[in-house]
Amino acid sequence: MSFLQAFFAGMFLANGVPHFVKGVMGQTHMTPFKRVSDAYTNVVWGFVNFVFGVLILGFSSDTGRVNQPTGMSFWVFALGIFVMSMMAAWLFSNPKARLPWHKD
Repeated sequence: MSFLQAFFAGMFLANGVPHFVKGVMGQTHMTPFKRVSDAYTNVVWGFVNFVFGVLILGFSSDTGRVNQPTGMSFWVFALGIFVMSMMAAWLFSNPKARLPWHKD
């Protein structure tokens, strides 16, 4: 597994967590589509992030299981999780947070 794969898999998997959790709790949360997205949109967006993260990790041709990062790839994977988590913490610590393309 390349370091780039491991890093982006970590980022996508980490990004899925707040969207999925807010969605299953019935709460609104920002998505790329809208500044205040409903719970259903957040569940779907969180799930899409999980799927992308798993697809980036890939599957073993022998067992069909999801490849797990090992060695240095694991630490790059963890770095991806950390970077996305810090970006989310920075963005969402501002109550008026918005992405550049949000119009409201």
